[in-house]
Amino acid sequence: MSRFGMAIDTVRCVGCMDCVVACKTENKVPEGFNRDWITEEAFGNFPNIQLEIRTERCNHCEEAPCVDCCPTGASHYHDTGGVVLVNHNECIGCKACVASCPYDARFIHPDGYADKCTFCIHRVEKGEDPACVSVCPTHCMTFGDLDDPNSKISKLVKSRKWHVLKPEAGTKPHIYYLT
Repeated sequence: MSRFGMAIDTVRCVGCMDCVVACKTENKVPEGFNRDWITEEAFGNFPNIQLEIRTERCNHCEEAPCVDCCPTGASHYHDTGGVVLVNHNECIGCKACVASCPYDARFIHPDGYADKCTFCIHRVEKGEDPACVSVCPTHCMTFGDLDDPNSKISKLVKSRKWHVLKPEAGTKPHIYYLT
């Protein structure tokens, strides 16, 4: 069994938005919507201020509230790597998953279903990286199996200082921000 995740090196990310454009192109995301985005956040007090630039998306949580609240089962864990997906044919567009996501990572597609990052599972199942990872000019994003102790992502998470977004939500996110 595998458990997919992503590590994002916030020291290397420059906020170029190549990942955002690659995602929109690869997944035909409609104009005005995004499955991933760039965030800048300042920490500390003057004169000791740090700026963190990071790419954000669905965190593919182990305890995903969007899966738990879906009345039709459209939001579910994929057999491959525990990726959180939405079956567009089963989604009724009720927005319960949108409201339950603490990361604001979902939107209602103009065709009426919930949409979000899929970790480009269609690429991953062919042995490719997600589109965002494959185009990053600074190579700040690493994708892989968190359960494989020899994978690059497992080694990064073990060897580097990191944080997750909103740990207090208890969702056990699979996106790790390296600092």
